[in-house]
Amino acid sequence: MLPVKNFIDFIEKNALFNRDSNILAAVSGGMDSVVMVHLLKAVGYNFGIAHCNFQLRGDEALSDQQFVKDIAGKLGVPFYTINFDTKKYAAEKKISIQMAARELRYQWFAEVSQQSGYDVIALAHHQNDTIETILLNLTRGTGIAGLHGILPKNGSIVRPLMFLKRDDIQDIVKAENLQYVEDSSNSSAKYARNKIRLEVIPKLKELNPALEDTFEHNLKHFRGLEVLLEQRLGELKKSIFIFHGGDIHISIDEVKKLHPQFLLFYGLLQGYGFNESTVEDIISSLDKHSGRVFGSPAFMLLLDRDKLILAKRQALSNQSVSINKDQHEVKFNNYRLNILHDDSPLIIKDNPMSVSIDTDLLIYPLTVRYWREGDHFHPLGMKTRQKLSDFFVHQKVPLHEKSQIPLLVNGNEEIIWVGGYRPDERYKVTAKTKKVTIFGLFKL
Repeated sequence: MLPVKNFIDFIEKNALFNRDSNILAAVSGGMDSVVMVHLLKAVGYNFGIAHCNFQLRGDEALSDQQFVKDIAGKLGVPFYTINFDTKKYAAEKKISIQMAARELRYQWFAEVSQQSGYDVIALAHHQNDTIETILLNLTRGTGIAGLHGILPKNGSIVRPLMFLKRDDIQDIVKAENLQYVEDSSNSSAKYARNKIRLEVIPKLKELNPALEDTFEHNLKHFRGLEVLLEQRLGELKKSIFIFHGGDIHISIDEVKKLHPQFLLFYGLLQGYGFNESTVEDIISSLDKHSGRVFGSPAFMLLLDRDKLILAKRQALSNQSVSINKDQHEVKFNNYRLNILHDDSPLIIKDNPMSVSIDTDLLIYPLTVRYWREGDHFHPLGMKTRQKLSDFFVHQKVPLHEKSQIPLLVNGNEEIIWVGGYRPDERYKVTAKTKKVTIFGLFKL
């Protein structure tokens, strides 16, 4: 007899979907997915069936495809199928066949769901799949998240059979006389997951015949620990993350106080793409001189005196922008520079984003660009020149920001203005100035 009540209870307890939800059921034709669609039909849920042919098993794959199509016809539900050139995709992406198949099917499931109005995608994983996943994660290396196994719900992906063991599914198939197909590749131990299912788990069950129950008990503890860790990380982010514009400042003293330090600090940075080895390097550098930069694919973290600065990598153009004499506005990456010509010697004060320059000293075309190694100028109020890198240090400009500051450069290559900071002493408005050009920077 189909375990309809347990099925409904599990769905409702985990809020997988509602009675009026549209469900796209991923069906391979194996016993797990066959049991799932018969349960969906028995309860009366609205669902369609999706089947992927990865073209890896020749006629066997075609036979499976037809079998699943026949199931959809018998159950009277919509049927969707697709043939993938999995080997070609794997070669192009330079990934394994298994990874290629995974990427292809999930992308296609999402497309079908969006185009045909399905709310969730139902996969037929069960408790034994979770055990295999945990063991696989442990062999490859994992954090706490890798110990919670396969979750019943992850976004639009739901797994309504997670209350069943493999033995339970086999009993249902036998009792209900359900027809299914067996993927011959499942019996091959050349794949890591199959090796764990066929060779490792049977050995473990010799030590503990109630392995599934033990794992289910442990999973509750692992998931509870994960929740506690997430709560602690959330509290830490609120207390030690200081948002400064688009950056995040983290006190080094606060990082040193963390206990256990690596677990918590890695948890704080993991969401920004930093891996374990990089986090270890950051921790070992906390007492060293500032200026070191650590990176992830999308972020960079700068060791800056008494704090760490976490910032997005800037995809900024290194090209310069020319300004002709008749122009009144130019755009440079994330900035707009306005140019105003004034006959009166007006001096802009108390606004670092605007500056007044003696018009007669300008040599066109002017240029807007970023800092380059060796740049120097005469900061306003100083009679001697200073390297721009030293100026940034004195102004306590974080290392990652100095390459994002626009510079206004004269036609003779002299820096007129370090945008947002200081003009050059040589170009200031004086009593002898006849005309003034006002430059104003605006962040886009």
